[in-house]
Amino acid sequence: MEFGFDLLLIMFAVAALAGFVDSIAGGGGLITIPALLWAGITPAQALATNKLQGSFGSFSASFSFIRKGHVDPRDMVLAIALTFAGSALGTVLVQMLDPGILMTILPGLLILIALYFLFSPRVGDIDAHQMISKGAFAFTAGFGIGFYDGFFGPGTGSFFSIAFVALLGFNMTKATAHTKVLNFTSNFASLVMFIAGGEVVWVIGLVMAVGALIGAQVGSHMVMKVGARLVRPLLVVTSIAISIKLIIDQYGPTLSQTLSQTWDQLYQWIG
Repeated sequence: MEFGFDLLLIMFAVAALAGFVDSIAGGGGLITIPALLWAGITPAQALATNKLQGSFGSFSASFSFIRKGHVDPRDMVLAIALTFAGSALGTVLVQMLDPGILMTILPGLLILIALYFLFSPRVGDIDAHQMISKGAFAFTAGFGIGFYDGFFGPGTGSFFSIAFVALLGFNMTKATAHTKVLNFTSNFASLVMFIAGGEVVWVIGLVMAVGALIGAQVGSHMVMKVGARLVRPLLVVTSIAISIKLIIDQYGPTLSQTLSQTWDQLYQWIG
C-alpha cells in the first residue's frame, strides 16, 4: 500500500498534536486512531501503528521528565516490569476475547475520573498522603492498567495519573512525569506483540513517530513550567472528550435510529 506526501504530512501534524496532548493529559489515541482509520488501513493495523507512534511520543516525554529530575527510573523498576507484563498479556488476549464490555463501562469510569480531578482538593502541586506502598502500586495499578492498555487503550494516561495521585499521593506534575514512564512501557510492550503479528504499517507509523516526538517535547516542557494549572483542566477535558467519543461510537447509531422512529411515529400521530 502506497501513501501520498499530502497524506503523510497530515498524519505528521495529527501525531504532533496528539503527542502534545498525550504528554500532558493522555488521550492522544482519541486523535490518532480515527486519523489512522481515515487513512484507509484496517482497525488492527490502526491499533498497531498507533502503538508505534505512541511509543516514540511517550518515550520523548519520559526522557524529558527523567532528564529534568522529575523521575528516577531506578525507583520504578518493579512498576515498569509489571506494567510491561500486563500490557503484553493484554495485547495477546485482545485477539481472543471480546473487548466490547470495556466499551460499555469505560465512559462512566472516565467521567468519574474527570469529576475527581475537577473537585478533589488533593490534585495540585503539593504531594499528599500516600495510601499504599510502591510495591503494592506496581502489582495493582501497574499490572492492571498495563493490561488494560494492551487490551484496549483509551484513557490509559488518565488512569495512571489518577492512580499516582490517589494511591501514592503524588502532586500533579510528579504524577504526570511518572505516568509517561509507565505509558511508554505499556506502549512498547504492546508494540512488540503487534510487530510479532505483522500488523504495523511502518511508513505511516514512522512519519507519525517524528510528529509525536516533537509534540511530546513541547507538552512535557509546558507541564514542568506550568504544573497543575495546565494538567488539571486538560485532564478533565480529555477524560470527558474520550467518554463522549466512546458513547457516540457505541450508542450513536442506535440512538439515532430510535429518535428517527420516535419522530416518525409522532409525525404520523399528529398528521
